[in-house]
Amino acid sequence: MSTPSLPRAPRDLAGRIGTLRPARQGPPEWTAQAIVWGLTALLVLARQGTVLTLAFPLMSTLAALWLYFKSPARYIGFMWWVWFLSPEVRRLADWGKGSFTPTSLIQIAPLVVTMICGLTLLRQYRVLAQRRGLPMLLMLLGIAYAYLIGVASSGPMAATYDLANWLYPVLIGFHIMVNAHEYPKYRKVLLDTFVYGLLVMGAYGIVQFFIMPAWDSMWMIGSQMASQGEPVPLGVRVFSTMNSSGPFALVAMAGLTFVMAGTQRARWIAGGLGFVSFGLSLVRSAWGGWIISMVLQLIKASNRVRLRILLGAIVLIALSVPVMTVGPIADRLGTRLQTMTNLSDDSSYAARNEFYTTFMVTAFTDVTGEGFGATGTSTKLASANGDLGKYGSFDSGVMNVPFVLGWPGGLLYTAGVVLLLVRALRASFSLRDDKFAQAALSLAFSMIGILLFANTFVSTGGSLLFTSLFSIIAARHHAKLMRRRNAFIFKTQGLANENRDRHARRAA
Repeated sequence: MSTPSLPRAPRDLAGRIGTLRPARQGPPEWTAQAIVWGLTALLVLARQGTVLTLAFPLMSTLAALWLYFKSPARYIGFMWWVWFLSPEVRRLADWGKGSFTPTSLIQIAPLVVTMICGLTLLRQYRVLAQRRGLPMLLMLLGIAYAYLIGVASSGPMAATYDLANWLYPVLIGFHIMVNAHEYPKYRKVLLDTFVYGLLVMGAYGIVQFFIMPAWDSMWMIGSQMASQGEPVPLGVRVFSTMNSSGPFALVAMAGLTFVMAGTQRARWIAGGLGFVSFGLSLVRSAWGGWIISMVLQLIKASNRVRLRILLGAIVLIALSVPVMTVGPIADRLGTRLQTMTNLSDDSSYAARNEFYTTFMVTAFTDVTGEGFGATGTSTKLASANGDLGKYGSFDSGVMNVPFVLGWPGGLLYTAGVVLLLVRALRASFSLRDDKFAQAALSLAFSMIGILLFANTFVSTGGSLLFTSLFSIIAARHHAKLMRRRNAFIFKTQGLANENRDRHARRAA
């Protein structure tokens, strides 16, 4: 009787899970990040603003490329840190030069670092033909349609700028999804990044509110950021290290959501500081989004995880409320909260209500769509004098999708997003003990809720949305890989035991 041969490992497991080949020694993965932030700090202390303006984008890009190939998970963490801190680096560079500059090369650093994710799409394009890649394919087709229309109607410069804002969030998600075999690393990196990011930005936000550093004040005056309050202590809407209170509030909301899933020792300090700065941003839509994410976490979690979330919320409130209920912080928050209960006197609510009433017909009857470059800051590139266009101030994602993408592009893009949401929701039921996956699902649906007030498909909001959704898809795929690996090991061990018993019987 012939001896049965051992089964071969599944193709997608070979070289991914269970490899015993020793890794080659090299510089630690944190080396590149330490060099970038260390040199940045030295240039800031030396007040070498001009050198920093040129060096920071170059250093960030080189470090991101090294991390992309050395540690794809840490690359994602570094990318988020660049988004968190580069606006503050830009302000410190201007302060070092002694004057405000309307445009700075430092502004392109986050975009260049993030677009490196495009290499993943070029290297793993075959995934688009798989079932898990279908949502990504539909979204890319919708984006491509809007870009072609935008080039024809708004010009290549404006359309390309807008294309980047729509494209890089889904590229981040795709990068996470195709590296599902390393999902535990991505989970740890993302939790560390947002918890410690919340610690840094939360602490600095409080300093900004009470002290208002000279570089932040100079930037607010130079950029005419009237919507951010007054550039004086106790007069600013906190934007911390980011460009404005809106993006900061979204990132802080994500950090507060992930704090409940983290295990870092500093998470409650980060949560307390972040919660205070989050409140001082005075972004009501983000406040509502955070409530949505907390409720969804409680609903979706297992009983054990639900108890941890409740205890975490109690600790967070105990740390934050004493600071937020006295003095100038209480005054600012109280005034803002009154606007939520008295909508008849809220000019912002009235303006948005009027916008939806008058613009809805225009948005949904424009079958072809206006294409990229028709809304937002990209309209500056389409105008002769560099001013914002007619729809430069456009703060509704619900209206933006049909107006810009039209019916063909809008249906493709929306179908991809809906399919991704449905799959993430279904996957979450098999990941009930994965606190990060549950937090990511809650964050994703809160971002969808904020679409009424901002376009959370693009820029910071889009990055948070698709990082969350594709992380859940990656978690599900990783669980499948682990089940197949365990089944393979079990079958291999069974055959090995059978062969050993057979040889023992023959020897006897």
